[in-house]
Amino acid sequence: MTDLKTELLEVALEAAARAGAFLRDGRPADLGVAATKTSAVDVVTEMDIASEKLITGFLAERRPDDGVLGEEGASTEGSSGITWVIDPIDGTVNYLYGRPEWSVSIAARQGDETLVGVVAAPLRGETYRAVLGQGAFVNDRPAHARVAPPFEQALVGTGFGYLAARRAHQADVVRELVPHVRDIRRGGSAAIDLCDVAVGRLDAYYERGLNPWDLAAGDLIAREAGALTGGRPGEVPSGELTIAAPPGLFERLQSRLEELGAWHD
Repeated sequence: MTDLKTELLEVALEAAARAGAFLRDGRPADLGVAATKTSAVDVVTEMDIASEKLITGFLAERRPDDGVLGEEGASTEGSSGITWVIDPIDGTVNYLYGRPEWSVSIAARQGDETLVGVVAAPLRGETYRAVLGQGAFVNDRPAHARVAPPFEQALVGTGFGYLAARRAHQADVVRELVPHVRDIRRGGSAAIDLCDVAVGRLDAYYERGLNPWDLAAGDLIAREAGALTGGRPGEVPSGELTIAAPPGLFERLQSRLEELGAWHD
């Protein structure tokens, strides 16, 4: 298993580096929207599509028997038991507007277990990585979540969906939460937000509406850095709700979000 994890990590790091460099250096000055998904503001650019093709092409060369699940439509079953979960640009709206908070997220899963996660944030000059059971790193430095602060001193990250009704309820949750914590941050890339918990730039993060490719790599990185992750009480992170925070803060935030109905629209 160790040899497998090592190989998967090497492949993920190379794929993320190639895609990150392509996106950083090849962004057209006149970049526009190629398509929309759940709503008119949930966009896909030509670079999302090209980045996913670059990653899946590389994976097909290096690991041809593996399955793939990608945000922009890549889906193959594979026969090896390994599935790559890919977000070719996490934070597409940020990328479209020329903002720096975007990333490439790649995870390798075996069944329901994530073995390897890599999140490359080229405009930060940082790559976050984790292997199950082997800790988390940012570039070559160990990553550690913060020790839990008192709830009222927690800096909490979150995000918003693209459907109007969901966004309205998410705003209601934030309105109730913000008077009771240090502050709220909204970065625009779930993968980066999870990694920010892992490196201590956020105390906690939560969001409703994430997809597997949004959270697979970042969830492992946060956990390997010492954070707890989950959804509603007793559940794993999912599209219903994803939470990441250090022990002691996680439980209180999860309880408050349950009270506020952050898990439904």
